[in-house]
Amino acid sequence: MISFALFSALATFYFTMFFTPGPNNAMILASGIKFGFKRTIPVILGITVGHNFQLLLVCSGFGKVFKIFPELQIVLKVLCAAYLVYLSYQILGSFNKIKNKNVKPIKFYQAALFQILNPKAWLVATTAASVFFPENINFITGLIFIVFLAPIVCLPSITIWAVFGSTIKNFISKCKESEDKDGYISNNFIKLCIDAKYKFTSGPFIEIIFKII
Repeated sequence: MISFALFSALATFYFTMFFTPGPNNAMILASGIKFGFKRTIPVILGITVGHNFQLLLVCSGFGKVFKIFPELQIVLKVLCAAYLVYLSYQILGSFNKIKNKNVKPIKFYQAALFQILNPKAWLVATTAASVFFPENINFITGLIFIVFLAPIVCLPSITIWAVFGSTIKNFISKCKESEDKDGYISNNFIKLCIDAKYKFTSGPFIEIIFKII
């Protein structure tokens, strides 16, 4: 039976898992910083669609594979880390060519297929299927409940990260526009009251961020 308590519990679980930091949100944040919100939309949609298909597979019995072969989770973690490094290189470009304008954002299908390697996504799917699947109810009805609630919660939860990344991009762009020839930012820049002698782009990390953007 699908009760309000079950609905609330699953929605809370989904929000907690989708909103908290993880491989998907790291990818969305990096894309938002580099390309802005609009060009990150395919990533958001790809993650949502890919994870929905993942939920469908697990609820249909595929999740038992992880119980039979628990070592698969370790393999997925290694592959996920390696793929994240590859995607980071694709998004940001190499540090030798950090201003390369030919770097392209992640495509829809890449974000969707990434869910295969994402251990957190598998954890969400297996937990949702094993803990929150309604009892004493038609299988199709329970499947629809688990699968269709996911994108309703997922989309706004991960979109926040894209907005955050885009905001960082806009902020740094405005900082760069406010710099003088020596790299100093105007005192009245959005009322930050920065000392004229303080160089905002000082420090290796900040310098790299400014070059990437």
